[in-house]
Amino acid sequence: MTWISVDRSSSTPLFRQVYNEFRNRILQGELHSGEQLPSTRQLSASLQISRNVIVEAYEQLLAEGYIEGRHGSGTYVAEGIFMQHTRAEPSLLFDPPVQSADVHNDLIDFRHGIPALDLFPRKLWGELVKQVCIEVQDEHFGYGKPEGCSPFRIILARYLSKTRGVVCDPDQLIVTTGATQALSLVAKLLLSNPSDVIIEDPITKEIHTMFAIPGTTLHPVPVDWHGMRTELLPTDIKPRFVYVTPSHQFPLGGVLPIQRRVQLIHYAVKNDSYIVEDDYDSEFRYEGAPVSSLQGLDPDRVIYIGTFSKILSPALRLGYLILPRSLIKKGRDLKWLTDLHTPSLEQLTLARFIEIGHLERHISKMKKIYRKRRDFLIKCLTQKFGDKATIIGDSTGIHLVVEFLEVHFTPGLLVQLERNGVKVYPVEIHAVHKERHQQQIILGFGNLTEDKIEKGIQRLLSTLSARQEKALC
Repeated sequence: MTWISVDRSSSTPLFRQVYNEFRNRILQGELHSGEQLPSTRQLSASLQISRNVIVEAYEQLLAEGYIEGRHGSGTYVAEGIFMQHTRAEPSLLFDPPVQSADVHNDLIDFRHGIPALDLFPRKLWGELVKQVCIEVQDEHFGYGKPEGCSPFRIILARYLSKTRGVVCDPDQLIVTTGATQALSLVAKLLLSNPSDVIIEDPITKEIHTMFAIPGTTLHPVPVDWHGMRTELLPTDIKPRFVYVTPSHQFPLGGVLPIQRRVQLIHYAVKNDSYIVEDDYDSEFRYEGAPVSSLQGLDPDRVIYIGTFSKILSPALRLGYLILPRSLIKKGRDLKWLTDLHTPSLEQLTLARFIEIGHLERHISKMKKIYRKRRDFLIKCLTQKFGDKATIIGDSTGIHLVVEFLEVHFTPGLLVQLERNGVKVYPVEIHAVHKERHQQQIILGFGNLTEDKIEKGIQRLLSTLSARQEKALC
């Protein structure tokens, strides 16, 4: 029964996750009327969770009429439930705030992908917003173009050419409400039934959700410290696209070398496939200049995705998609159908922010701050754990990965850590092939001060030491 999934790092109770899985599958017709469900003992063993959790989920399903028990026979899906057009509710990209009395009020959260929120240039941004509202032409207060405001796209194309080596004209740009919408548009643009897609393994778990649509088969390719292992690209399929994070692989942090980039492009050309390049936080590189984009090597083959969520703030909801010319018309039509257009005033404000030089100065400032926080985090880990902890992927971005000797970050350990006031994120939840990354955790440092970093690592040490002492008793 491995097709029933639970996320032990989520704040949603396990019984509710099991309940939701069965409920959605019954409503969608994936589980048919009269079909027998596994026994609570079987499912408990398969998922490696308490049988009481399964019993509670089954009791809720029984109370609401989704299943029925037959004396001496087992548990079955009830009659008359299948709803033809019902879709499973999308999983939340971010867990809701934990509401638990067991969790410290001063929880130190090493969540990745969050910049220093207190250092957003609020005053300057507010002044620019005021200027834009007063000075821009009336037309910008009406409905905009689906691809975004022309002034913003012109300035953005120029900026990306200068800083990332991107090759594009402004008309190839579609402004989105973040990278998530850009990825969703790519899926709608390119995927049909059936389709094959190649992804990195591990890769952010949200990618599994966005691309795992009916009729699409995902083909995970392992990564190493240098990104996707392109020598392992499958030769028996013709994928619609290959999804990669070449300038800073998530979560392991590798940078795809030029030899693999060339090999990947040759593979895409041979199979008439696209490459989707997600370039989400490569501006913050601490060893040398930022790596040039893959898109610059083959603009007709690579679809480029970027966001300002990591550079500035997730609250802006501004990202972009650069399409080969053959996809521009369809991409604009899809964007119009999705939400008409991305808010115009934010685009025009950011255009001024970039044009005046504020963005480059902000990145330069934040790069120094993040480098200092990264170095302090590495210092704390080295002092507390010595050679029992190996640092991975720390050359770029606002997170790093730590691999611990003789520690497996089980669901129970993650819960214990959170109760002790520190929240960390296992690499394993982002892996397609499981049980290869159980000793690795992701530590985001962008939104943590040095004081919080030090306290968090101390709590991590205290919890692991207490657990080890208990195991020896």
